[in-house]
Amino acid sequence: MKARPLMPALKTTAVPPADQCLILAAGYGSRLMAASGGSPKPLVQLQGKSLLEHVMLGAHRAGITHFVVVVGYEASLMRQWFAERSFSGFSVTIVSNSEYDKDNGVSVLKARDYLRGNFLLLMADHVFETRTARALLRERLDPGEVILAVDTKIDRVFDLDDATKVERQGDRIVAISKHLTTYDAFDTGMFLCTPNLFEVLETAKIGGNCSLSDGMRLLGQCGKLRAFDIGDAAWQDVDTPEALAHAETFFHAHFSGSASEESALHA
Repeated sequence: MKARPLMPALKTTAVPPADQCLILAAGYGSRLMAASGGSPKPLVQLQGKSLLEHVMLGAHRAGITHFVVVVGYEASLMRQWFAERSFSGFSVTIVSNSEYDKDNGVSVLKARDYLRGNFLLLMADHVFETRTARALLRERLDPGEVILAVDTKIDRVFDLDDATKVERQGDRIVAISKHLTTYDAFDTGMFLCTPNLFEVLETAKIGGNCSLSDGMRLLGQCGKLRAFDIGDAAWQDVDTPEALAHAETFFHAHFSGSASEESALHA
């Protein structure tokens, strides 16, 4: 068996807090098609706003001033959605991924040239409480490290089979997969990253393809993947019509912001 390349060398100085965010919005969203009517999953409506808009507003309220959004499936519709909106307090760069049929690590790599310094990494279909992103952004990253926000409320996950599980030793994540049989938390799809993530994903590539979980496993092997417990905060991966309905049931209690906060993005 061919040995994997060694992890890239790391700098030894700490990095400052992030004010930029990468959002992955390129996939098909095939399991949500019944609720989307064929439109891109990030544009599926939750309480009168698209999933993507909820994600962007939550991150902006937490302190993000620049977004890099990777689009793929129905990219023209995604670009039209952005063109029809104006922004207050933040800027947006749209990056196309023509290989959106591949795993999500490829989408991350497409954004490599558009990010400088450390950044928040989010999924366009994972809604969350602003306080979670705000608390994560206050964390200090060690060189080459990634911090993954995890949910330790393992008895309250909506869809156990689909959830990505993690196993921790102290504050370090040592295993991550949807198929773990031993685990103590769930991956919420929210990461605080240094640019070293791009090198790690390049190392993880096999046949030109890689997933974020592939990269996280390499980081875990090197002790560079740290867990951040979100405590009692809520989040939801909106990947199916059932998950969308579940998010609707507790939206106002956890995800909605004030009218003044939501004025940052409007048609």
